[in-house]
Amino acid sequence: MESDNILAQAVLVLVPMILCLTVHEYAHALAARWLGDDTAKARGRLTLNPLSHLDPIGTVLLPMLILLANGAVAGSGRVPFFGWAKPVPVNPLQFRRSVGPRRGMMITAAAGPLSNLVLAFGCAAALSLAQHHGMLGSIPASMRQLLVTMVNINIALFVFNMVPIYPLDGQKVLGGLLKGEKAMRFERFSMQYGSLLLMLLIFFAQEVISLPYRMLYTGVLTVVGLG
Repeated sequence: MESDNILAQAVLVLVPMILCLTVHEYAHALAARWLGDDTAKARGRLTLNPLSHLDPIGTVLLPMLILLANGAVAGSGRVPFFGWAKPVPVNPLQFRRSVGPRRGMMITAAAGPLSNLVLAFGCAAALSLAQHHGMLGSIPASMRQLLVTMVNINIALFVFNMVPIYPLDGQKVLGGLLKGEKAMRFERFSMQYGSLLLMLLIFFAQEVISLPYRMLYTGVLTVVGLG
C-alpha cells in the first residue's frame, strides 16, 4: 500500500536524519568545550543522546514535508532531505583569550557541518571497501540503503548549514572570516534579514543547494573510489 511505502520511506529518512543531526550538535558542543566554554556541557548538550538535540520542526516535521513533496527517499537523484536540531547554547565570552569570541564562534560553528562531511566520507568509504573486497552483496539491503542515505543526508546537511544566512552555521563562519567594518555590516544585515532569507532558502532549497550538493557528492564518491 502507498501509506506503507511512505511510512517505510519516513523511517529510512528520519532515523539517519536524527543520527546525523545528533552528531552535528555534539560536534558544536565538543568544539565549544575544547575552546573553553562549558555552557553546552552544563545544559546537557555534550551528549550523543538524540533526545537532547531533537527539534520537532527541524528534525521531524520539515524532513517529513520534504519527503511528501519529493515523493522519494534520499538518494533518488534529487536534493535529499535537510533540517536542523535545537541550537547548542554557546557563550563566546567563555572562550579562551588566545582564541577570542569571534574566532571561537567561527570554529564552533564550522565543527557541526564538518562532522557531517566526515560522516559522509566514512559511510561512503565503508561502501567502497565492501565493494572492492567483494563483500557488498553480503551486506543486508537495508544496511546498504542506510549507508547510501547517510551519505546523501550528511552532504546535504553540510551544504545547507554552510549557507551564510543567519542562524545557519555558515553565517557564523563567514562572520568570523570578515574583519572590522565588513564584519559589523554583515552582522547587522544578517540579524535584520536572516529570518526572511532563511524562509526563502527553505522554499527554494533545491535550486540553491542542488549544484554544490551534486559537486560535493561526486567529489566524495571519487575520493573513496566509487566515482
